[in-house]
Amino acid sequence: MKTASLLMVLIFCFMIMMAGCGNTKIIDGYEYDTYGLINRSEKRNLDIRYELIVGNVVWSVILVETIIAPIYFLGFSLYEPVGVDDGSVPKGAIN
Repeated sequence: MKTASLLMVLIFCFMIMMAGCGNTKIIDGYEYDTYGLINRSEKRNLDIRYELIVGNVVWSVILVETIIAPIYFLGFSLYEPVGVDDGSVPKGAIN
């Protein structure tokens, strides 16, 4: 029973590890990096569409006691580039 429980916890941790951390993306020959709440003004490009990195939010909640991990995840790596923003969805629209 203990072995099965340990195995389940390890599998869960592995799944969370795979879900976190954003990646840079090359769009039209330029590399775009992730950004967060702290470096938003330097890293965010208004012509690029970004999506929330849910894994980093989960890691921030799990590691909230470390203080440093949430600062990194939320401050520097909260959104990742996914493509060119073609303007098909007006800003503020609810899908």
